[in-house]
Amino acid sequence: MRNPEATKEKILRQSGNLFNTQGYKATSISDITKATGYTKGAIYRHFKSKDELEMESLSHLSSIMFEHLRDRIKSEKNAQAKLKTIFHYFETYVTKPPVKGGCPLMNVAIEADDAHPALRKRAVTILNVLRDSILTILENGKKFGQVKPTIDSQHYATVIIAALEGAIMMSKLRGDDSDIARVILHLDAMMKEIMI
Repeated sequence: MRNPEATKEKILRQSGNLFNTQGYKATSISDITKATGYTKGAIYRHFKSKDELEMESLSHLSSIMFEHLRDRIKSEKNAQAKLKTIFHYFETYVTKPPVKGGCPLMNVAIEADDAHPALRKRAVTILNVLRDSILTILENGKKFGQVKPTIDSQHYATVIIAALEGAIMMSKLRGDDSDIARVILHLDAMMKEIMI
């Protein structure tokens, strides 16, 4: 007898890889049955619809990304080191992504338009988790005398995410990490300016 949790995990893993590499709209349930070896019925026993599978797969991919990132951030002792950890984590996203297909937030943002509001809402939630993590680092840095108290944390969180995601897109298009490396150097210099 099959383990339902293991089956669901395999469906999430395989469908997440497909959605993240082929696209959410382009990936069919038939593609997922081929990748998992399960029937459509088995997939629909675990997920009510393809929309639900897409959203849960996105959450699964993001949890992998955040788990890797969270472990690295926790090991650092101050705000500057924590921010540098985030920058350098994204630096390897093009050549050594933790999930197949690259950044799940970038990939879903391209597809999650007004035609798929639920997936878009889930993508915004993931974006907010990333933003809130950066805000927490900056605010804690202010509290512990590591970051200048006058800086606008919202501004810097937005700039950091926009720079990283834009650089990932550029590097992915070019097939190398030179653009992300340039952005990381810029962000490193910017962080030095706001540190005490």
